[in-house]
Amino acid sequence: MQLLYGLHAVEEAIRSGNRRLESVAISRQRQDARLKSLAEACHAAGIPVRLEPKEQLTRLARTEAHQGVVAVVAERGYSSLQELSKPRGAYLFLLALDGIEDPHNLGALLRTADGAGVDGVVLPERRAAGVNATVVKTSAGAAEHVHIARVTNLVRALEELKRENVWCVGLDECGATNYDVFDYRCNCVLVLGAEGSGLHDLTRRTCDHLLRIPMVGQVSSLNVSVAGAIVMYEAARQRRAAMVMPAAEEAGSGSARPKRPIKGLGS
Repeated sequence: MQLLYGLHAVEEAIRSGNRRLESVAISRQRQDARLKSLAEACHAAGIPVRLEPKEQLTRLARTEAHQGVVAVVAERGYSSLQELSKPRGAYLFLLALDGIEDPHNLGALLRTADGAGVDGVVLPERRAAGVNATVVKTSAGAAEHVHIARVTNLVRALEELKRENVWCVGLDECGATNYDVFDYRCNCVLVLGAEGSGLHDLTRRTCDHLLRIPMVGQVSSLNVSVAGAIVMYEAARQRRAAMVMPAAEEAGSGSARPKRPIKGLGS
């Protein structure tokens, strides 16, 4: 079993229905409309609710950031890489994280992935943060909706995706192409490196493209969760435009400009 804490985290766990909630403990000291609504949602879903002193919730969650609610939930289930390879839209868009260790960064990235319409996230099993209570809380519960695969070897997973005609696009401060120049209207996986060290050498060499975010200030890079958000939403913007373009071209002269073929590193 696992603990979740925080209003958004527990609400989204109930709403997603992806894992069983054994019980929910609510603070005796906090009685407001938000907690009342959460208790009603628990009762509707058949989840036992009990009132506890705030101090007991703090002991359970091991933090004071529980917002008056702690839930006991089943362990999270993960998807297979093959299950992630099914796009929800015209093109597959995955996120792969090469050794993100800070749970707050992982939570922020999962929240953005959910908002930007990413089809799934690939995480390595070792030397990386797992999806724990801190991650779910930081993601405002979005982690409960994102499809995640945990793999023993990230490079092998990327190679497998490439064999399925998925372009591997790494974000690196030494990348040759600006992130907003790349055409994301293709099946692709965005690969982000660890805090501080960035992409591992073998992961970098596995990527078909290396993109960069141009920096005009005194520092050379952004926090990984911020950088990832910038690129994910650029991809989302392009994909939304691609959905509108065919109708506009059909209404126009019919002379659509051909799309340039994508070329990878070394091609």
